[in-house]
Amino acid sequence: MPLARLVRRAPRRPRGPAQRPGATDLQIVPFRGDYYRVVGPSHGLVRGLVYPVPDPSLPFLGVHFTKRIDGQMWAGPNAVLAFAREGYRRRDVSARDMAEAVRFPGLWRLSRRYWRTGAQEMWRDVAKHAFVRELRRYVPEVAAADLVFGPSGVRAQAVAADGSIVDDFSIVETAGALHVRNAPSPGATASLAIGEHLASLALARFAGR
Repeated sequence: MPLARLVRRAPRRPRGPAQRPGATDLQIVPFRGDYYRVVGPSHGLVRGLVYPVPDPSLPFLGVHFTKRIDGQMWAGPNAVLAFAREGYRRRDVSARDMAEAVRFPGLWRLSRRYWRTGAQEMWRDVAKHAFVRELRRYVPEVAAADLVFGPSGVRAQAVAADGSIVDDFSIVETAGALHVRNAPSPGATASLAIGEHLASLALARFAGR
């Protein structure tokens, strides 16, 4: 469909023409996060939310306890490189996605910078006792037997070519279009102020066209 003007949010799988605007300086790298459901006697140990103090250099909060509106208690997530952009399970592997990731120099620079953190996250991904040990930093009484493997999510994390993590909006302008290449979630994507900012950019860009 021919369009005279376009404001678009780049998809999780920005390939080909969809990735061309400024594609060499930024790439989406998928990270999988797994949760455990807290059941049994341990479920009553937490009545609300328990979060660690975040590391400002990373976009990931670390493991935490989340009481959901349906009464369930989730613990997690970890944060490991997903082997597919829609890899919600450990066995989900896409050769094409992995080839794109390893060809991107930013991923190697990110890995060198945070190799210790990455190794710890990978170990907690495969060793439940290590995951439990991390949870017990905040709730010492939680029992491993009360943790049941639960849902997983994939974070579409923007990584710059220099290996830094892009934690702010990335907006690129091309002829007749505005491309929102990175939109931190969930709070920022629902922000009316961000909507106003994009609207003002669009009006300035497309005025008189």
